[in-house]
Amino acid sequence: MRVTVISTVLNEGESVRRLMDSLVAQTRPADEVVIVDGGSRDNTVAVLSEYGGRLPLKVLVEPGANISRGRNVAVQAAGGDLFTCADAGEWLEPGWLECLLAPFENPPSGEPSDRWGGGRPQAVSGFFVPDVASPFEIAMGATVLPVLAEVNPATFLPSSRSVAFTRAAWQAAGGYPEWIDYCEDLIFDLRVRAACGPFGWAPGALAHFRPRGSLRAFFKQYYRYARGDGKADLWRKRHAIRYATYLVALPAMLALSVSRSPLWLLALGSGFLAYCRTPYRRLLPYLPHLATSGRLRAILLIPLIRVTGDVAKMLGYPAGWAWRVRNWRRAEVHWQQAEPGAPGVR
Repeated sequence: MRVTVISTVLNEGESVRRLMDSLVAQTRPADEVVIVDGGSRDNTVAVLSEYGGRLPLKVLVEPGANISRGRNVAVQAAGGDLFTCADAGEWLEPGWLECLLAPFENPPSGEPSDRWGGGRPQAVSGFFVPDVASPFEIAMGATVLPVLAEVNPATFLPSSRSVAFTRAAWQAAGGYPEWIDYCEDLIFDLRVRAACGPFGWAPGALAHFRPRGSLRAFFKQYYRYARGDGKADLWRKRHAIRYATYLVALPAMLALSVSRSPLWLLALGSGFLAYCRTPYRRLLPYLPHLATSGRLRAILLIPLIRVTGDVAKMLGYPAGWAWRVRNWRRAEVHWQQAEPGAPGVR
């Protein structure tokens, strides 16, 4: 199989070296690496050019291209029919590419996983883990990122920081949706699964990436994610639960506190346990490696990070829906009703 690694970059500068060095170190080298630059104003393209002698590299400059457009351009420019996708700034385990390809080369016998027969998947999910150093990054990773034990491979929708797919799957999905700025990989995943059946699973294909390093950057990221959810009409139930929690359950608990009811403490303790239980469970393996002050900081940061993310989502989701209403006549907005591969999705 001729395998192409694709990625998009914008003003990545020195951070892109992490990705490029890890591609050089792969146990199964890529046959082609296609990177699309969205119009960087720093030295990103110059840094990428340094790897021309170490990788079968093609760098394309597409000023103004969003992430989806960049990935589609990379696929169109590639010579093969199998693609793996990675993000700039992350680094990949040496066996990342080899693990991602394994389900294509050796599909589980007797378990057809695509609707076209043959048992070979048309797309494969890798996995990702946080590359953390400070107590803040550790708390951030524990709050927002699942661990492997929490993943159900049958329903997992991979991030495009670690995924593989065939050209046929990309075509069946209509490519990455260029009409949306965030959540593009979720829409792509859902359309691939609708057209081609479930993803294969390669948990050993690990990408390491740095979570956001400040509350401000995290707020901006999650506002944009939720705005994308609103634009694409994703996760209505999840967002409804969040609004109900903050606008109904929380005021009810405050009312109990004013009445001095003993139910206040029970409601507060139960609510806090439900709110932070999973992040604290993920945090536990990191605590022995932190100094006492670092442990305390990470423990205290988790509720703050959760509230910040929830507020960002509650503000971003209606902004996305407002955009959706304004653009209601656009065919791509109704991507969930369109047949996979339908014109205009990209």
